[in-house]
Amino acid sequence: MAEQITYRRVYEQTGPKDGKRVLVDRVWPRGMRKEDAHLDEWLRDIAPSSELRTWYGHEPSRFAEFTDRYLAELRDAGHREAVGHLRDLAAHGRITLLTATKDVDHSQAAVLAEWLTGDH
Repeated sequence: MAEQITYRRVYEQTGPKDGKRVLVDRVWPRGMRKEDAHLDEWLRDIAPSSELRTWYGHEPSRFAEFTDRYLAELRDAGHREAVGHLRDLAAHGRITLLTATKDVDHSQAAVLAEWLTGDH
């Protein structure tokens, strides 16, 4: 399944191998019009809490702890429905997780991709 789950910035060009395009940010990407995003879904309930996002501040030195805290959040009741839906999407074909974050390798999209493939 690993080759079926990718992640990248929502601002990048769409590609023929994207599969389902799922935005995993809680807030809409700055400066992007909805029709330009070419999304299949905006799954904002899978995103980290506002508190966790604020604490992390996209500081790479905090990424390991962010990952642990985010994975803990994904196990709580508030994320259950979104987690189930994302797992279902991943089980039924290729998906591309999208984020507005500049450093995608240190983002929730990267954590989700690794988590969905069982590498974490």
